Amino acid sequence: MKKYIFLVVAVFCCLTVFAQIKMPALSPKFELKGTVGLAEVKVVYSRPSARGRTVAGNLIPYNEVWRTGANASTKITFGEDVKVNGHDVPAGEYALYLQFTEEIATVILNKNLKLWGSIGYDPTEDQVRFEVPVKHPSSHYETFTISFSDFTRNSANLNCKWGHTKAMFKIESEVDSKVMADIQAQVIDQKASKPGIYYQAASYYFDTERDSKMALSWINKAIEMSEKEQYWVFHLKAKLLARLGEKSKTIEVAKKAMGLAEKAGNPDYVRFNQQLIDAQQ
Repeated sequence: MKKYIFLVVAVFCCLTVFAQIKMPALSPKFELKGTVGLAEVKVVYSRPSARGRTVAGNLIPYNEVWRTGANASTKITFGEDVKVNGHDVPAGEYALYLQFTEEIATVILNKNLKLWGSIGYDPTEDQVRFEVPVKHPSSHYETFTISFSDFTRNSANLNCKWGHTKAMFKIESEVDSKVMADIQAQVIDQKASKPGIYYQAASYYFDTERDSKMALSWINKAIEMSEKEQYWVFHLKAKLLARLGEKSKTIEVAKKAMGLAEKAGNPDYVRFNQQLIDAQQ
């Protein structure tokens, strides 16, 4: 009988430990990924909602280190070395904390990834901290939201928004020196193996306003090596000719690019080439 009772108790304990009721989280976990320049950036956080409660100074506490969301501390990962608001930050994963006043937010990247929220936070484990102005958008964000905005070739802003409170900081990654090193190795120091590489090099030179004659020579090589004529390649050639002041050649090549775009059913490139032609007349 004792063995039977022991077995029943053991089974009950196991069921108690392992039984769960599936239900939605009040602050669901969310993962945000993006590429900033050449760096992969990932943010993992839980998203609380206001549900009628005051956000500023309450759900977002003033003068206290905040977990930047709910539940475990928010984590941000950089795939490469970056600058965060001008501060050098090595590649890796960090806990992202915020400390608010009504007008100033202190952004904190901390190396301790094991804390629940900000309990046990130690400033000596900070990788970096800096201040940014707090903005008060007219739009109301019911649910705490982290998002990217204002992308450039090598940067983007990360926005933390809840209620009518917003803090934003810039993430930058090194792009130009790495791209130029690849161009030097694959295009300048040797003959490129694929036409697409010449196109990429010419496109980068055009976008960064480097040597247009060199870029034009590369786009011509891309055209020579290609088995099929591509409208985007001829459009880039037309833009380079326009930058070099070759109006008649620009019109000629743009018309060819527009014809190829029409055959491919791409109205955007038809319009781009028409605009380029109109600008030469």
